[in-house]
Amino acid sequence: MTTTQDRVADLREQLLAWRRHLHMHPEVGFQEHQTAAYIENELRQMPGLTVSRPTETSVLAVLKGGQPGRTLLLRADIDALPIHEENTFEFASKTPGVMHACGHDGHTAILLGVARMLSDHPQAVPGEVRMIFQHAEEIGPGGAEELVMETPLMEGVDVVTGLHLNSQLPAGMVAVKPGAFMASPDMIELTIRGRGGHGAHPEETVDPIAVGAQVVANLQHVVSRQVAAQDALVVSITSFHSGTTHNVIPDTAQMMGTVRTFDPALREKAPKLIERVIKGVCEAHGATYDLRYEFGYRPVINTDWVAAQLREIALDTVGPEHYQDARPTMGGEDFSAYMEKAPGAYFNVGSGSDEADSRWPHHHPRFTLDETALETGVRMLHAAALRLTLPEA
Repeated sequence: MTTTQDRVADLREQLLAWRRHLHMHPEVGFQEHQTAAYIENELRQMPGLTVSRPTETSVLAVLKGGQPGRTLLLRADIDALPIHEENTFEFASKTPGVMHACGHDGHTAILLGVARMLSDHPQAVPGEVRMIFQHAEEIGPGGAEELVMETPLMEGVDVVTGLHLNSQLPAGMVAVKPGAFMASPDMIELTIRGRGGHGAHPEETVDPIAVGAQVVANLQHVVSRQVAAQDALVVSITSFHSGTTHNVIPDTAQMMGTVRTFDPALREKAPKLIERVIKGVCEAHGATYDLRYEFGYRPVINTDWVAAQLREIALDTVGPEHYQDARPTMGGEDFSAYMEKAPGAYFNVGSGSDEADSRWPHHHPRFTLDETALETGVRMLHAAALRLTLPEA
C-alpha cells in the first residue's frame, strides 16, 4: 500500500525543480509576473483544479473535494526581496539585486506539491480547498490585504492555514502554538529640527544630533518603565542620519525605526507613549520634530482550536521527536489579514542544517534552505487539507 510519505517522496525531484526554478528567477512584490505565469502553468497541468488570477500577480487554485466538509484556504507567498545573493550554487538568482532570502520559493514549491497530491486523489478531500499563491508579502500593506479587501477570495472560507520555513529550526522540525505567534511591524519616521552652526560654537546652536541621541536613549524607557514586563513591546531605532562634515552642526537629524507588539491594545497605545517622549525631549532642548507613525500588518494571533488540531496533525505526521511548541517571534507577517475574516493558524517548519549551510538568518544574502524541509511542508499541509475540521457547535 502506498503511503502519503511514499507519495511525497515520489514528488522529491519535482519539488526541487520547482523550488530551484523559482529561486533562479526571483521577483519582488507586485512585480511577480513571470513567477505567477510559471505557477499558473504548473497548476493547469494538474487535473480537477480551477485556476484563476485574483490579482495581476497572484494565482488561485480551487479543488472541490469528493467528501462533504468545510472550505479551507491554504496560503503560500511568492515574492522575493531586493537583496543581492551571495550564494554560489548553480541555481542562485539570475536577477542582480533580487533573491529569495526568506523561503518563499520553498513555500510555493510546497503548495504546488500539495495541489498535485490533492488533485491526484480528489475523492478523499473533504469540502473545498482553495490554494492561494500570494504576491507581495514583503511590501506593506501587503498582498494579503489586497486579496482580502478587493477580491472574493475569503467568501465562504471556514478556516485558513499556512506555514513559514524557519532557518533557525532544525530541518524537518514542526513548531505550532496557539495565541500570539507573530508581532505587528509598525514604523516610525522622525525628523528632529534644531538650529545648525559651527561645530566650535555649539552654544549658538540647537544640536539635532545631541537631541536625537537623547530621544533614542529615552525611547527605551517606554519599554522598560511604561509597559508591564509581561507585555512584549520592541522599540528599535534602526536608522540615524545627520550632518555632512566634521565641523558643522546640522539643522536636522532623520531617524527611522520599528515598533512591535502582539497586543492590539498596546499597539494602539504605543504611538502616544512614543510621541510623549519625543515631544518632551525636544521641548527640553529647544528643538521641534516631525513624526510619521505608520501601522503595518496586524499581529498574527493563532486561533486556539486550529492550532490544537495542527499540533495533533504534526505529532501524527512527523512524530513527537520532530515536533516542538513554537515560541512567538517579533517578526511580522501579512497572513494576519486572512484571520480577520476566518479562524486560522500559522506555523513553522524547520529548514536549518549544517549540511546544507542553511542556518543563515532570513533576509541575509547567504540565506538558503535544507530542501528536505520541502517534503515536511507538503506532508503537513496535505494532512491539514484532509484533517482540519470545524469544532462541534
